[in-house]
Amino acid sequence: MNRLALRAAKVITPDGERAATVIIEDGRVLQVNAHDFCTDVPVLDVPGVLMPGLVDSHVHINEPGRTDWEGFDTATHAAAAGGITTLVDMPLNCIPVTTSAPALATKLASVTGKLWVDCGFWGGATADNLHDLPALLTAGVLGVKSFTIHSGIEEFKAVNETQLRDAMRLLARAGLPHLVHAELDLDQLDPEPIGRSYARFLESRPRAWENEAIAMVIRVMRQLRDEGLTPKAHIVHLSSSDALPMIRKARADGLRLTAETCPHYLTLTAETIPDGATLYKCCPPIREAHNRDLLWQGLRDGTIDCIVSDHSPCTPELKALDRGDLGDAWGGISALQFGLALCWTEGSRRGFSLADFARLMAQRPAQIAGLDERKGAIAPGFDADFCVFDPDAEQKVTPWSIKHKHKISPYLGMTLRGLVRQTWLRGQLIYQDDQYRGRARGRSLLLQQ
Repeated sequence: MNRLALRAAKVITPDGERAATVIIEDGRVLQVNAHDFCTDVPVLDVPGVLMPGLVDSHVHINEPGRTDWEGFDTATHAAAAGGITTLVDMPLNCIPVTTSAPALATKLASVTGKLWVDCGFWGGATADNLHDLPALLTAGVLGVKSFTIHSGIEEFKAVNETQLRDAMRLLARAGLPHLVHAELDLDQLDPEPIGRSYARFLESRPRAWENEAIAMVIRVMRQLRDEGLTPKAHIVHLSSSDALPMIRKARADGLRLTAETCPHYLTLTAETIPDGATLYKCCPPIREAHNRDLLWQGLRDGTIDCIVSDHSPCTPELKALDRGDLGDAWGGISALQFGLALCWTEGSRRGFSLADFARLMAQRPAQIAGLDERKGAIAPGFDADFCVFDPDAEQKVTPWSIKHKHKISPYLGMTLRGLVRQTWLRGQLIYQDDQYRGRARGRSLLLQQ
C-alpha cells in the first residue's frame, strides 16, 4: 500500500477553498483532512495552491498521420507543463480520422509509451459513417464530434440536419454526448479574397453562422426529445455571444445542452489583431471586445459550462507566416500549456477565483466527457491528479518556454500572471519547475459500454 500526504494552505475542493492535508493511497485521494491533521504517512508541503489536475477535453493531437503537426509525446508534455492531467483527443486531423472502430484501434496503438498525462478520445460522426457509429461507440470513445461546415479536411465530411439528427439519435440511445462544431455557411457564394485583412476574415465567418447552427442543434434535440429520447449535445468553442440567450432558453426547457469556450476568445480581441497576423486565425474567429465581455458573463452565470484549449496546431508553413494571408493560413490556435495562466491573467481582473477556474477547467469538462467519477476534483475516491499553481508568479511566453511541437503561438512575448509549479498524475509528481519527472505513465481512458 503506497501512501503519501500533501499539505497546503489553499486547496481547491468541490466545496471551495480551504487549508487541508490530502491523503493519497495507491494513486487516489483517500481523505481530505484539516490542515493540522496528524498522520503517520510522509507529508509534503505544497509550494502554491493545490488545485485538481485540469481536464482539457478539446485537443487536436494529430497522431497518427500528421505527427509533423503535433503528436502525443509533445502534446502531453505541454499538458503537464500547464497543470493538465487529462486530455481528450479530437477525431481529426489524424490519419485515419477516428470515425470507425479500426481507426480508433490504430490511434490507440500509436500512443504506447508517449502519454505523460491520461488521455481519452472523441470519435467522429460525419456525413458518410453512420453505419460505423455503433461499433465506434462500443469501442470506447467518450462521445463523438460533428461539423456542420467544412472541417478543413476532405476525409471528415460535414453533416446536414438530417445526418446530425440520425447520428445524435444513436448517441442519445448510448447515453453519450454529441459535440458539434456549430457554423453554417449561409452565403453559398464564392467568397471574396481575404488576403492580409483581419477585418475581412472576421466578416467571412459572421456570428450568424454560429447562431443558425446552434439553433439547428437545438431544433434537432427537440425533435429527438419528441421521440422519447434524451439527447446530450455540446457546442464546442463558442465564440458568438449572440447565442447565449438561446442556449439559456434551451436549458430552461429541459434540454441537456452544454457549451464551452476557449482562452483565445476570452483574452484576445479583434480590434487588437494586426493585419497579416495569421497566428491569430481560428474558426470561429476571435471577435470584438464587447463580445468577449459577454462570454465572460456567460461563464459567470453558468450559460457557458467550461473552458478548454481547442489546441489546433500545424506546421509553421501551413500558417503562411511569410505571406500573412489569412485566407490561405490554417485556422487554429496553439497554446495548450498556457490556458490556466491566460484565464487567470484576464479573469482575476474580472473577479473570478481559482475555485471558479477549477470548476470551469477541471470539474465541468470531466463531467461533460463522462470522466467525473475519477477526474476533475480533489475528493475521496478521485484520482490524485493535481495542479500546484502559483497565482502571483509571472511568466513570459517565449519559444523556449513552449513545450508543444512548434514554437509558435499568438501569445509569444506576452507576460502572464500565474505559473504551474508542479503537476501530479495519480499520486506521482510528473512535472516540477520546468523539469519532467520519471517517465511517461499516462493511460488511455476508454469508456466501456
